[in-house]
Amino acid sequence: MPALITALRALAAINTPLLRLGRHLAWVALALMVVLILLQVVFRYVFNNALAWPDEGARFLMLWMTGLVAPSAFRWGGFVAIDIVPRKLTQVSRAAGSLLALMLLVLSCAVLVAALQHGYKHAFGFGGNFDSSSLRVPLDWFGGDTVKVKLRYMYASLFVCVVLLLSVNAELILRAAVRLIRPQTELPNDDAPPGAALARAD
Repeated sequence: MPALITALRALAAINTPLLRLGRHLAWVALALMVVLILLQVVFRYVFNNALAWPDEGARFLMLWMTGLVAPSAFRWGGFVAIDIVPRKLTQVSRAAGSLLALMLLVLSCAVLVAALQHGYKHAFGFGGNFDSSSLRVPLDWFGGDTVKVKLRYMYASLFVCVVLLLSVNAELILRAAVRLIRPQTELPNDDAPPGAALARAD
């Protein structure tokens, strides 16, 4: 049991700053996405001259925003879920509810491992070798040629997201195991903002 708690605290200490950084980057991506969309609206309807790249740029930012913020939502129980059975079961027997939560997290881990393989192949395999249709790095500003952005930099958001989700899933499995074995144990802080506890299953 002490080894389990030590592993949980170590993983929580790793996940907390990583997810916090991800949320900050996600806010930046969201702000830039809004700027690009507004820029496209202005050019399309004010100047009657739509730009080619803001739409794809906004999608690029949206994928990264989602990939960076989803692990925090998973950690805090913010995903849409049908949790009637676990909650009712917990009311009858807390141990049974914790055991069901643990089983569901192990099942989620198996799904995420499969998703990790697909995400890696998609980002760094054949699909990632294609060029973006409109996003370019403007090296001509510095005397070079414009370079098209590889799609792998967009698809990598899926791979990064799944890696972070797996890390969070491992932490949640440890939390559920500790809760099942020794319910009175004080668990490490999960960096949740006020109100996030309302979305979490106890």
